[in-house]
Amino acid sequence: MKRLLIILFAGLMLAGCATSGLDPLAPKTVKSVNLKRYQGTWYELARMPMYFQRDCAQSEAHYTLKPDGNVAVLNRCLTAQWQWEEVKGTAYPQEPGKNDKLWVEFDTWFSRLIPGTAKGEYWVLYVSDDYKTAIVGDPSRKYLWLLSRTPTVNGVVREELLSKARQQGYDTTRLIWRASEQQMAETSN
Repeated sequence: MKRLLIILFAGLMLAGCATSGLDPLAPKTVKSVNLKRYQGTWYELARMPMYFQRDCAQSEAHYTLKPDGNVAVLNRCLTAQWQWEEVKGTAYPQEPGKNDKLWVEFDTWFSRLIPGTAKGEYWVLYVSDDYKTAIVGDPSRKYLWLLSRTPTVNGVVREELLSKARQQGYDTTRLIWRASEQQMAETSN
């Protein structure tokens, strides 16, 4: 678990060094997110390679709106060895009154030692009208997550998400897709 937290910190530090939100070429966000509807469980359909997720076969995020308007975050990762790893954190607006660009700060021993250092950018680039699919990235376009309320989506939805990510300038050929139960079973044998 300590190794996961150290790796997570390194990944967040890289994400935190990404281009500024003032960059005119930065991806476009949704402008506003209904955090009440956004809370709940999201399954990662695909992601761009991120070091701290390198052992993840399946990932999910659980978001809970807090009374102060911030969001409690629980990220869980199921490894190919069928072990769950998790980390908790808090998401909060980068700019007061705006909730499409968030900082996510994870509660690690390092973040307790030096507050404010273990945070990454979480930009909501797309969320469907029914809040069943979403695309999240960072302004440098190094990190991207295609999310859904279900572990799988049909081909039409998948292509729609890929198209929207490409329109934002993300290289979708680099995506790592969620492993199926069958793929995980084959890997562990």
